[in-house]
Amino acid sequence: MQTIITEVNAWAWGVPMQVLLLGTGVFLTAGLGFLTWIRLGLAFRMLASGRQGRGDGDIPPFRALMTSLSATIGTGNIAGVATAMTLGGPGALFWMWLTALFGMAMKYAEAVLAVRYREQDELGGYSGGPMYYIKNGLGPRFALLAGAFALFGSMAGFGLANTVQSNSVAQVLADQFQIPWAVTGTVLMLLVGAVILGGIKRIAATASAVVPAMAVAYVVMSSVVIVLNWQMIPSALSTIVTTAFTGASAAGGFAGATVWAAIRFGVARGIFSNEAGLGSAPIAHAAAQTKEPVEQGLIAMLGTFIDTLVVCTMTGLVIMLTGVLDSGISGASLTAMAFGSAIPGGELVVTVGVVLFATTTMIGWSFYGERCVVYLFGTRGIMPFRILWVLAIPIGAGTELGLIWLIADTLNAFMAIPNLVALLLLSPVVFKLSRDYFGGRGSNRDLR
Repeated sequence: MQTIITEVNAWAWGVPMQVLLLGTGVFLTAGLGFLTWIRLGLAFRMLASGRQGRGDGDIPPFRALMTSLSATIGTGNIAGVATAMTLGGPGALFWMWLTALFGMAMKYAEAVLAVRYREQDELGGYSGGPMYYIKNGLGPRFALLAGAFALFGSMAGFGLANTVQSNSVAQVLADQFQIPWAVTGTVLMLLVGAVILGGIKRIAATASAVVPAMAVAYVVMSSVVIVLNWQMIPSALSTIVTTAFTGASAAGGFAGATVWAAIRFGVARGIFSNEAGLGSAPIAHAAAQTKEPVEQGLIAMLGTFIDTLVVCTMTGLVIMLTGVLDSGISGASLTAMAFGSAIPGGELVVTVGVVLFATTTMIGWSFYGERCVVYLFGTRGIMPFRILWVLAIPIGAGTELGLIWLIADTLNAFMAIPNLVALLLLSPVVFKLSRDYFGGRGSNRDLR
């Protein structure tokens, strides 16, 4: 079974998928007139003023972004960047940047459509995301596509966003402090359960308190390492850009990497980290208290900017500047080695980062899965899903997850396909809403 899933996974995340992902981002960026780059300053100003809601919804726009970031800023920012650079060379970081620059347009479009086509359930909660903008935007002919996204979305989170995350926390705490996995799994189950059983408002409140603090702390510690090695910054940046187009030669424990490897692992890990095009983030943004889809789209695109162009860049530069890339080590251990070589006890930065990032990912993704379940089964599925989500956490903490990782990774690809199809087919709606908004004509007219 593992051999079969491995082959399916290689196909699902192969060249066609990466071309579709990056191609959709390029198409949307150009179609929007590079709005996602030009209006970056406006987006940050809207975020600063988005702590209070201005319209229907469950949570303020700022909290919607923090909920989204709680799910995206995870082990991919620590272990994922290191793995990409180990397998694809320093140039992989350049392709992660490129993926994020064009991925911002996908996040923008996703949130615009999520708010435009969201619905209210019988309990008064707001539901949105790919399954709703496929159903309400594309019509009943595409109902199967919407159902497929919801099905894959409700299942995928149990892998990469639940059991894999709890397993990462259990491993790092066992390595550093010899804490048994059973203790870690039980504590995580209680903490995450206490948050998600309170619904989106408690999830958003927790994310708004934890995510900014943990992201700022990680960036500050990374900045310390970068400043200590400031003389090597120009050389490191030059190497990153050069090897993106020439490949990286073998050195020390580093086996070398081709240009294709840099592209492949840079794009794949970039998408894994920021989830642009996956269709998960708009589920959170659909709950925002806003009357204007475009405004939430501008705020949503900052998630990709912060996740990849800020946090992932910090990890990549720390690895480059400390010279540990050729050590032969990969993943979170490589990032820990980098911090430890620059700051006494720096390994704790990675330990704390993994624990916090993984925990918030479990919390944020629980809402994504829950909304997918609501689409499929109605609100009666909410509590059973929450209970199953919480119970899966200690199982993941003490289980070998090789096969689960592969299955979940494949399900993520199957989530992305319906979403990307919808983004391309509904792109005229996104373009028109954007033109109307920035032309001062409003965007509330019926565009179906």
